[in-house]
Amino acid sequence: MVVMGVIMVVVYLSGDDPSGGILLRFGFNGETEMADADYYSFKDCDFFNGSWVYDNKSRPLYKGRQCSFMTDDYACEKYGRKDFEYQYWRWQPHACHLPRFNGTALLEKLRDKRVVFVGDSVGKNHWVSLLCLIDSWILEPSHKVAEWHGSLITFRASEYNVSIDFYWEPLLVESNCDDPVNHRVHNRIMKIESIEKHAKQWINADMLIFDSYSWWLDPNMTLLVFITIKKYNVTLKGLYYRWGSFEKPNKTIVESSRVKRYEMALKTWSDWLDTHLDRKKTRIVFTSLSPDHKEGGDWGKTMGENCYNETQPIMEEGYWGKGSDVDLMRTAESTVQNLEKKGINITLLNITQLSQYRKDGHPSIYKRHWVTPTKLELANPVLYADCLHWCLPGVPDVWNEI
Repeated sequence: MVVMGVIMVVVYLSGDDPSGGILLRFGFNGETEMADADYYSFKDCDFFNGSWVYDNKSRPLYKGRQCSFMTDDYACEKYGRKDFEYQYWRWQPHACHLPRFNGTALLEKLRDKRVVFVGDSVGKNHWVSLLCLIDSWILEPSHKVAEWHGSLITFRASEYNVSIDFYWEPLLVESNCDDPVNHRVHNRIMKIESIEKHAKQWINADMLIFDSYSWWLDPNMTLLVFITIKKYNVTLKGLYYRWGSFEKPNKTIVESSRVKRYEMALKTWSDWLDTHLDRKKTRIVFTSLSPDHKEGGDWGKTMGENCYNETQPIMEEGYWGKGSDVDLMRTAESTVQNLEKKGINITLLNITQLSQYRKDGHPSIYKRHWVTPTKLELANPVLYADCLHWCLPGVPDVWNEI
């Protein structure tokens, strides 16, 4: 026992093991295992710089068909996907190791707290992944319940008095797409200055996790403006906005760039946080762009093909697809940095590069389709493959591990 105690102290103080940097601890049976997060020193560790390693022993972290909170948008196995290789890839940072996921430890850290994911369907993808990760760690079914309240879905783990919610707000500000069910509109219009209606639903959270990128890539968007445009430090040139209502917008001016629209919405969002956020209570995470794989020509396929029938990750280090808008990402990063300078506890969760490699991780045709594919699409499935969202278990699990 004394020898074992000395060994444990030496291993703890030395930090890394010589074989690869994993901090070890000893179980009661004398076996070594990867330590939980509390045993780690994360100094100088870049979790976002690494590679995907095939691992059919520790992955997947849960079974998709057994998750109580899986939704049909991400349930690829349920909808007929037969290759399961996408479930067995583990993200391995180059300079360190991710700690083993422990749902009980996470729930204890979140005891008596409220976490809210705010965003679009990719943000919901992220949220469902987290619920599936902790589902099997809560054994009593009555102790875990999810309820719909309009744009808000509330999950409660009663044993820990934890709330992990999702709030549908794809553009951060108010828009004609705010209905969580009926939001497939042809012409998207947003009130660029209005956020209070949404923000009052999540302002009391202990942690806010934001996602807002995909919808900004739509070129057919206009702004409803009710006060002076000078607030946003832009000129009329290069803007396309309207007065009126969602139902009867009028007075079209000039066309705008999506980066400018995005910049204006983020200013409304950040100004609201700066004014209303409890800096001593709330921590914010802003998730970077989740890449799509809609253009197979980016990784060597014929132009016009996409993620359909892809079963392996991209192994080229530093691969970057053309669909990832760097200007939008820089705008978001600048906004996050400005909020940091104002004393807000905010982190940029940089998932883009690690997700770029996973062309195999999308639902493709293996999901519930809210609009029935046409005969033409059924004859050529590549036309309706979903190369934006992610199968679960899958890539968003790593976002949550980090």
